[in-house]
Parts: sequence; structure tokens; C-alpha cells
Amino acid sequence: MSASPVDNESMAPVIKSTVISVVLGGLAMAARLLLSEHPVSAGYIIRRLAAAGITAAFVGWGITDYVASVTLRYCLIGVCAYSAPEVADAAARWLRNKMNKAVDAEAPKKRVKRHAGRKTKR
Repeated sequence: MSASPVDNESMAPVIKSTVISVVLGGLAMAARLLLSEHPVSAGYIIRRLAAAGITAAFVGWGITDYVASVTLRYCLIGVCAYSAPEVADAAARWLRNKMNKAVDAEAPKKRVKRHAGRKTKR
């Protein structure tokens, strides 16, 4: 039997930093929702927490080798997770508008019919 291509000892720090990043992102989003003044639903909260957590995980993976300071790394993760839902909403809105324009362009145009018996002013 051959050795596993993934070394468990080298994966432990990656998993640990991912979990910490997701928790930090979720906490940043939870704090934001608690400070919100408008009422929110459970689906709204889950969608926003998921966006923050996923973004925090990817940012955590991406900046690990580039930012040496742990404090600065966690600060960047928190900031990105905090702004992730707005970016996701803006991207969804932009995509929805593009798709609606494409559908409208493909739809057949209605022709305006003039009534033959109606007299026009001269």
C-alpha cells in the first residue's frame, strides 16, 4: 500500500486556521446582525453567516503565506467577512440585471397595431 498523498501532520495547521477563520467571520457577521436596527428573518441570518464564513475561510487560506503577523491576518479575515454579504448581494443584483437584459433582448418585440377604422387628426 502506498503512502497517502496528504500528510496529516501538515494538514492540521490548515484545518485549525480554517476553523478559526470561519469562527471569526461568523462572529463578525453575528455582531453586525445584532447591531442592525431593522428586523431580520432566520433565512437572512443564515445566508449572511454562510457568506461571511465561506469568505473568511478563503481569505484565511489565501493570506496565510503573505501576512506574517497573526493579529493582522485575523484583522483582514474579519474585515473581509464583515463586508462579504454586501459584496455578494451586489454581485447577485448585477448578475440578475444582466440576465434580465439578456432575456429582454431575446424576447420578441410586440408590434403596435394601428386600428384601420380610426380616423387620425390632420
